[in-house]
Amino acid sequence: SSGLTLSVSCLQPSCFGYPLSIFFIIINEFCERFSYYGMRAVLVLYFKYFLQWDDNLSTAIYHTFVALCYLTPILGALIADSWLGKFKTIVSLSIVYTIGQAVMSVSSINDLTDHNRDGSPDNVSVHIALSMTGLILIALGTGGIKPCVSAFGGDQFEDDQEKQRTRFFSIFYLSINAGSLLSTIITPILRAQECGIHSKQRCYPLAFGVPAALMAVALVVFIVGSRMYKKVQPQGNIMTQVAKCIGFAIKNRFRHRSKEFPKREHWLDWASEKYDKRLIAQTKMVLKVLFLYIPLPMFWALFDQQGSRWTLQATTMDGNFGAIQIQPDQMQTVNPILIILMVPVVDGLVYPLIKKCKINFTPLRKITVGMFLASLAFVAAALVQVQIDKTLPVFPAAGQSQIKVINLGTDNATVWFEPQIQNVNVTSTESTAYMTFETSQLLSFKVTSGNKITTQPTKLSEGSRYTLRVKNNATDIVAELLFDNVTSKPEEGNNLIRFINNLPDTINITMGDTSFGTLASLSASNYNLFPGGREYKITAIINSMPCSVISKTLGFGSAYTIVINKCTGENLDVTYSEDIPPNTVHMAWQIPQYFILTCAEVVFSVTGLEFSYSQAPSNMKAVLQAGWLLTVAVGNIIVLIVAGASKLSEQWAEYVLFAALLLAVCIIFAVMAYFYTYIDPSEIEAQLDEEEKQVKKDQDVYEKQGEADSQM
Repeated sequence: SSGLTLSVSCLQPSCFGYPLSIFFIIINEFCERFSYYGMRAVLVLYFKYFLQWDDNLSTAIYHTFVALCYLTPILGALIADSWLGKFKTIVSLSIVYTIGQAVMSVSSINDLTDHNRDGSPDNVSVHIALSMTGLILIALGTGGIKPCVSAFGGDQFEDDQEKQRTRFFSIFYLSINAGSLLSTIITPILRAQECGIHSKQRCYPLAFGVPAALMAVALVVFIVGSRMYKKVQPQGNIMTQVAKCIGFAIKNRFRHRSKEFPKREHWLDWASEKYDKRLIAQTKMVLKVLFLYIPLPMFWALFDQQGSRWTLQATTMDGNFGAIQIQPDQMQTVNPILIILMVPVVDGLVYPLIKKCKINFTPLRKITVGMFLASLAFVAAALVQVQIDKTLPVFPAAGQSQIKVINLGTDNATVWFEPQIQNVNVTSTESTAYMTFETSQLLSFKVTSGNKITTQPTKLSEGSRYTLRVKNNATDIVAELLFDNVTSKPEEGNNLIRFINNLPDTINITMGDTSFGTLASLSASNYNLFPGGREYKITAIINSMPCSVISKTLGFGSAYTIVINKCTGENLDVTYSEDIPPNTVHMAWQIPQYFILTCAEVVFSVTGLEFSYSQAPSNMKAVLQAGWLLTVAVGNIIVLIVAGASKLSEQWAEYVLFAALLLAVCIIFAVMAYFYTYIDPSEIEAQLDEEEKQVKKDQDVYEKQGEADSQM
């Protein structure tokens, strides 16, 4: 036996009392989670801005992908336990995963189909096909290895290393959150960079490429440790046995449905003809827990909207935190940061305090509180949304047009919109807000300024905005309608800027590094995009002489028309006319909803797994793990159904709807939990052992008796 021990210890080198192999597993998990969460952080914005999908389609595809990622673990567990073993399953599915991440990165290369080099893909369907292929491969990979990696880590320990194994699972969970936190900070920064061969774009290839590279690193690290691993042979999957046992019980019960057959205590007892008492008892315990899982998906339906709806909410907010500028997709980092802070606080401070107050805070009560808190977080999100909606501009609906007036002259002007709709006074160098008209009713406008009058017919197109430029010259009044081709707020906190030349000379204008070209007197440039949160130098070349001014600090999500009035010395005199107001609700207002949701996650998620493990027999842990992951998948499917069926036009109303649904489910769960009786699986198993021993004893006695009888 000493020789055997020696060979095992040679195979299993250790470090600080831990098998050396688990360090490879932890590094692998860190890289894999970095890869997954990094890609997922920028995914919804990739759909919206690169593939040009609307908010609803982006949200739907995002949640379909997440649901797939949580459905495939069942497949992974079956392959590992019944066929390939954990090691081979992890390696083969990691290869699929790495290919998926690489395909995703290639799908986001703008220059792939941008033949006319205008900065947008000419054939979007190629990019859609590639990214969907990539996402399916990623879902297969990440889901397939999810149930194997942690269990494979647990396999590395000997039976007497219980303490080290428990510590390993804590470090393992920490590496998941560390990977998630770092990637959610880093990938949005990479996305915000400008890159491209022919035209500069948001750098999605880099944002997806870095996770792909880390997945390749994860795979290499895992294979390098190959010789050190303790590889357990596949034992056959307990899930299939449980499913067969349940199936047989139902079939048998159906066969014996007539009155002549006596009833049995539990419907699963109908499987006793084919399956042993132990498996039936274990299946009963599992089903008891799985029944409690039925209401849980509703929690995940709300929780996973952090990556979709909440990220889209952040795009309409002001991300200026003084020294740093936060990207909308970086707000998700609040969750892993708070998790790392909250888990020790809740375990070390909150729970002991509750215990001191003589409150019996059972696992099921914790889960109920978690659901209630998540519902509260969505109420907070709805309140923030109401504030955002107040700042959003109103654009013309079908059958309407909008006009604003800019007075470029030195005299005040009055504009009448005919026939007798309304009139407006505009002081010199000022502008009005947009006024809304029924397109068919507005036939002409009349302008008076000083002692001059001009009347002009109008022909407007529906759903459009216009700027009416008015100037009282020495000889006449110039009144021209300018088409404003902007009917939505600039995305990602960018600003739209255009210029009107109010000088008698032709000028050449640049702002920052962007040239607006040559502008004749009283003409307007096109709009150009500028990132928010900073100032820009505006330079006008007038008769070969440069004249400049530093712009005001631009906000986020605004549009301005800048009028160039005169040049004194080398200083340019400009006035700003606000076409679309900037985002004014600060992103920091999202922190309360993230905080409440993280508190919910700490009491819900951690407790849920703990409770499942405590209520299930030792060999059924995998079945419950699969059931738990299934609740996440179903939760994401619920988002698709509710968001698709609700047809709510207001986003805040959708948040309230989700909060109300979860609250209703929370009450149902509380009632179910109230009637649940806690069990001790080890006690039941010991009882079964005792019974089996007794049966064996009886059999032995019976056999001996039989032998004695035969000798007589």
